[in-house]
Formats: sequence, structure tokens, C-alpha cells
Amino acid sequence: MTSNTTTGTRPASAASVDILRDLVSFDTTSRNSNIPLIAWVEDYLANRGVQSTRIYDPTGTKANLWATIGPAGEAGYVLSGHTDTVPVDGQDWASDPFRLVERDGRLYGRGTTDMKGFIAVALAKVPEMLQAPLQRPIHLCLSHDEEIGCIGVRYALEKIADLAPVAPVAAFIGEPTSMQVIVAHKGKHNYKVTVTGKPVHSSLAPAGVNAIDYAAELILKIRDINRHFAEGPRDEAFDVPVSTAHTGVIGGGTVLNIVPETCEFAFEFRMLPGISHQTYEDEVRSFARDVLEPRMKAIDPATGIVIELVNGTPGFDTDLGSEIIPVAKALAGRNDHAKVAYGTEAGLFVHMAGVPSIVVGPGSIEQAHRPDEFIEMAELGRCERFIDRLIERCC
Repeated sequence: MTSNTTTGTRPASAASVDILRDLVSFDTTSRNSNIPLIAWVEDYLANRGVQSTRIYDPTGTKANLWATIGPAGEAGYVLSGHTDTVPVDGQDWASDPFRLVERDGRLYGRGTTDMKGFIAVALAKVPEMLQAPLQRPIHLCLSHDEEIGCIGVRYALEKIADLAPVAPVAAFIGEPTSMQVIVAHKGKHNYKVTVTGKPVHSSLAPAGVNAIDYAAELILKIRDINRHFAEGPRDEAFDVPVSTAHTGVIGGGTVLNIVPETCEFAFEFRMLPGISHQTYEDEVRSFARDVLEPRMKAIDPATGIVIELVNGTPGFDTDLGSEIIPVAKALAGRNDHAKVAYGTEAGLFVHMAGVPSIVVGPGSIEQAHRPDEFIEMAELGRCERFIDRLIERCC
């Protein structure tokens, strides 16, 4: 990683703050519809003469939004951000999470960092985009359901040829990176496992099939895979330089004196780019099928293990010789870059749409998903500078 040469900062504009205030007021927790927020953005754009396109999910209760400013027949750049947020349930907030509050140069509210701050700045810059003699277009892509598996943007990317007739030069995904240029992230695949045993009174335990016991054996297999990952391959540019396997949720059984009939757990793989999860998924499945299930079914054929792939998001790794990296650094006013373990929609832009991508946006990932989430006013100012430079480049 090279050294940082961040240029001077300036406060956020009133326009960015005002728009952020409106965006935060919409409770777009992923379980809710984001349509009211999308309608607000549509009106904002339409009032400035910008047409936009909704791309609905199959239920019709959520939508992505795509808009293009500038000559659609040229290759341009995408500014992309997700509109959904994580819940505030059970979190202790000092103020209403859906009302923007300013304290000591910070703006508090759910989504301020992750990632309505970026969206607010992009929208605030639309009038300047319209006034500029753009020779390349700037596309805006607002998505839904990123927080539950980068689901929503897929529906937009399936239609990318219609939305952007000329393939974009690059996409900038505005996740909170403190405006550092992120050139790679890991892929993530998560799974649900259901173990079905045979319940009997615990005094007759050998006659039953203990679902928790068999789940535990499978979890230990996943742990062994994680230990194997620790041996390499490695990429020291990542904050976590190896692939990882992790079991995060488990539940099963009813009372102590009954051999448990069911146990469910969830696990994930986070793979370095270029390393397939499939080999290790197959290893888990074969262990369940060939080692565990024969022992279970010898007692009761109705028992078994079901492993479901719930969601998969690809990683990406931009070639360090790619032209887009120095462009992104120039726009960000920095000369450093990094790779991260968390996932974003960038991998989907690369793999589904063939659009080179960089993750760069205002705010710190350390604030994401936390109570009293905030973004520094100065971070919004840095993001404004980024888009100012992008507008200049497109002219």
C-alpha cells in the first residue's frame, strides 16, 4: 500500500446535508419497502429535468433507480449506492435514528455512513452535472436489499445494456471507505443447514439420532476448513489476508430430557478473489452425505442433513495495472489503495455487467450498523470534491 496524500478538506455543502436529512427520514430497513425514498429521488430528479427508470424486484414492493446525466451514447461512469439500511432494533440511540442530528461536526442518523451520505452528495451534485458540458455521461444507480445479500442491484445489472447502451468505463461504489480507493474485496457465500434427527427420551439416547451432535460434527468440519485457509494462499494487501470459514448462528433442541430432533445453523465462506468457494462447499456436502448421514440413517432412514446456499456474492480484484485505479486515486485526492474482507455490489458490477469497479465513499466502515451511526461533515466535503473532479473529467 502506498502512502496517503489526502488534500485539504472543506465542509459539506448545505445541499448535501439537506438531502441527507430527507434520505435519513425514510426508514428503509431492508425488511421495508424503499419505494417512498425512490419516489422522492424521482421527484428530485424530475424537477431538474432528469428522467429516471425504476427497476422493480419480483414482488413489486422494492425498486432500483437508474438515471443518466449527459450524453447516453458515450461511455461514462456510474455512481452507485444502496438505499436500504440495517435495523435499529435493540440499539440504544441518543436521538431518533430517522432524524438527522448535527453535533460537533458530525451528522447522526441511520444510514448516514452506510450509505445515504454518498447518495446525498451525488444527488446534490446533479445541478452541477447538468450545467457542465459533459462529454461523457454520469449514471446514478440506487439499489435495494444490499444489506441482505446484494440482492437488488442484480435486477438492474440484468438490464444494463438497456440502461446504459454504451458500456460504462467504470463504476464507483460509494460504500464508506473514508474516501480510500478499494481495489478488491472477497467473495461471500452463506448457507443454512438443517439437521433432522430422531427424538427419543434422553434415557434411551442410543436409540435416537441427536441432531445437535451431528450438527456439531459438521461445524467442526467447517472449523477445520477455516484452519486450512489460515495456511494460505495469502494476499497481504487485504485487511484479513486469507480466506475464512465461519459458523455464526445455531439453534436446536427443546428440553434437556429429549434427544433433539432438529438443529439449524448458518455458516459462510469469504474467499480471496480467484479462489473458488465450490471446492469447499463440495467438501462440506460430501462430509455430510458420505460420513454423517449413513450413521444417522442406519438408526432411522427419515433423518438427514440439508445444506442450502442462501446467497452468494462474488469478489473482485482490479488489476493494479488497470487505468481505473490512478483515475480513482486522482478523483479521491489520495495515492493509497487497499483491499477489504467485506463484500459490496462491486463484485456484481464486474461479474454481471463487465464494468470495472472501485469501492470509494465517505465515512468510516467502523460506524456502519452501530447505534448513533454518524458521518463527519468533512467526509461529505471530501466526497463532494471527488464528484467535482469526476464532473471535470467527464467534460
